[in-house]
Amino acid sequence: MGEQKFTRKIACIGAGYVGGPTMTVIANFCPDYQVTVLDISQEKIDRWNSDDLPIYEPGLKERVLKARGQNLFFSTDIDRGIQEADIIFVTVNTPTKNFGEGAGKAVDLQYIEQTARRIKENSKSDKIVVEKSTIPVRAAETLNNILHSGNNSIRFEILSNPEFMAEGTGIHDMENPDRVLIGSMNTPSGQEARDELIKIYERWVPREKLITTNLWSSELSKLVSNAFLAQRISSINSISGLCEVTDADVDEVALAVGKDTRIGPKFLRAGLGFGGSCFRKDILNLIYLCEHFGLQPIGDFWQQVIAINDFQMQRFVQRILKAMFNTVVGKKIALFGFAFKPDTGDTRDAPAIHVSKMLLKEKARLCITDPHALSNAQKDLEEEEGDITFETDPYKAAEGAHAIALMTEWSQYQTLDYRRIFDSMEKPAFLFDGRNHLDHQALFDLGFNVYAIGKPDRTQFDQGSQ
Repeated sequence: MGEQKFTRKIACIGAGYVGGPTMTVIANFCPDYQVTVLDISQEKIDRWNSDDLPIYEPGLKERVLKARGQNLFFSTDIDRGIQEADIIFVTVNTPTKNFGEGAGKAVDLQYIEQTARRIKENSKSDKIVVEKSTIPVRAAETLNNILHSGNNSIRFEILSNPEFMAEGTGIHDMENPDRVLIGSMNTPSGQEARDELIKIYERWVPREKLITTNLWSSELSKLVSNAFLAQRISSINSISGLCEVTDADVDEVALAVGKDTRIGPKFLRAGLGFGGSCFRKDILNLIYLCEHFGLQPIGDFWQQVIAINDFQMQRFVQRILKAMFNTVVGKKIALFGFAFKPDTGDTRDAPAIHVSKMLLKEKARLCITDPHALSNAQKDLEEEEGDITFETDPYKAAEGAHAIALMTEWSQYQTLDYRRIFDSMEKPAFLFDGRNHLDHQALFDLGFNVYAIGKPDRTQFDQGSQ
């Protein structure tokens, strides 16, 4: 493979949910660019180089196989990758701190700093460094200070290019984005670097969807976007609680409210609450920034979004307890789904984790089924005490169960034979739909006692007899 084959060389440090898919899409649309995904984990890189990719995302595998070995490569040789690259994307983990100043809210930037130092140590030529990880406002300033520290003649231009993909639709989101945001320094060299990144995205993104800002606006926009989406979820979930006690239907309320063009229908679907790697983390970071700059009432506002989300999961468990005669001790509950959303195996901050832990404390017996997330579910609950089993077949998971709790709205759960499931369960049989995903009237007609988010109970017996 000749060195002249590629017009540019891209390296991406971090082979996770952002780095792998993003670089795969870029490699597919930019065959004249060499794209190398780098990570310290040999196991992760080996899986990217196999048919068993480390993450599940619809459409990802096909695109990896198309480009891998052509212009898309996966390697643990980080130092060489840095040396050869013209453009370096940084997609390392930025978790919430669990120690020291800002613990529980601030972002832990140690991996960002380690990466910056490694880039500095191994760079022999000028480079463009692109922040893709979610980081606090003005973190680019820290990167800049580290990269240009000491006696260093190498010049680095830092860009902010946050990702806005949603897991489960990540490939579609990147290939058909609402917008691509690029923040740069307002200098000639900064704008030149920005234009280099624009050249990549222009291969498939219409120019009017490429938004350019200063670095600080770009960094803050990512946090604010996730915070606004999470706030919408908490808003409708807060109303679902009111619907349940007034016999209103939250779907009907959401439909009426969403028809207002000033509000719109998106993210007005009631459920168990938000999960995933970003929403909680980014809101906590936003809260920390507000508190740091003396804007406590603003921080309190965003703290309530998280409080409502946690309360929604607590309400779900409380409803299970109340419906099942105020005890689930020794009762088998089948959890249908564990991923935080369908079409992904990701379980980070999944509501199912929190619900499972609460049910285990009530001494329920859990049987968890999920099409793609069982291995992650086992890791998430490995330290929990109690009776937990994991089953790939939802029919087997439901056998002998007193209740089913639907946690993830996988499409296949809509087409199961619920007559067969009902017949295999203990009676009375309960079904708690945490995503309003199933046909509740049909389930009730089969004999289930059905409880859905933000909807009146459908029970086979008088409420007063419980």
